[in-house]
Amino acid sequence: MNKKQKRGVLFAILAAAFYALNSPFSKLLLHRVSPTMMAAFLYLGAGLGMALMQAIESSRGLAAKEQKLTRKELPYTISMVVLDIAAPIALMIGISKTSAANASLLNNFEIVATTLIALLVFKEAISKKLWLGIGLVTLSSIILSAQDMSSLSFSAGSAFVLIACICWGFENNCTRMLSSKSPVQIVVIKGIFSGLGSLVITLVIGESLPDVWSILMALGLGFIAYGLSIVFYIYAQRELGAAKTSAYYAVAPFIGVALSLVIFLEVPSYSFWAALLIMIAGTYFVTVADQNG
Repeated sequence: MNKKQKRGVLFAILAAAFYALNSPFSKLLLHRVSPTMMAAFLYLGAGLGMALMQAIESSRGLAAKEQKLTRKELPYTISMVVLDIAAPIALMIGISKTSAANASLLNNFEIVATTLIALLVFKEAISKKLWLGIGLVTLSSIILSAQDMSSLSFSAGSAFVLIACICWGFENNCTRMLSSKSPVQIVVIKGIFSGLGSLVITLVIGESLPDVWSILMALGLGFIAYGLSIVFYIYAQRELGAAKTSAYYAVAPFIGVALSLVIFLEVPSYSFWAALLIMIAGTYFVTVADQNG
């Protein structure tokens, strides 16, 4: 693995670490903010926070080092925003129609969707070793997500969760097509427009705004867990491509579980340790594929 690839792996793991903050800290806020409203403010926090960073970069003359989006990238930019609005809505419908365990399990299909779309639509090369690594990472995520296998069943709700994952798979690949451009600008557009779109939908369905303190906390969490995470994810995609970045990014569930252990004093089950071993094996094969092609 060369220096460029190692840098990409580091960026992907940092992206996963920041995103891993989302689940445990959102859980702390969800008793004060509705799930759909929470999603809107997380995106807005990412967009507004990155807009502030962009303003600071511009004032220091740093922004000129990154290429700006042009009309050529407009189709991918619009697709990215629309998919980031559609995916959470589909997921919300899916969760309302299926068990939490089923939704959590199927949500890991995003890794598979990203890889298949990268291969079939964007013609990104996927080696046999990388397929094996991604398969093991996906299996690890399934073990980690499934709490009661008897509760898992395919239903209309499951279909909506899969639709959400497919949307995010396309979105990941659209973002890959923009990865040579300014990551900060991409997150500003993604966060503000997707957040506003989600907020409008939330208000249309009749949900009310939470208190100011809850809004500020949700915005702050969005800046870190979504904004900074997406920036590092884009940097990783520059070096690794969409499929490989998605595979490394799959360490996020384990970081989230570790945080939950500290915050909620949850003790990992035996399945967690089994999943950890499989994740290590999957990461090994991804690394070997990354090195040898």
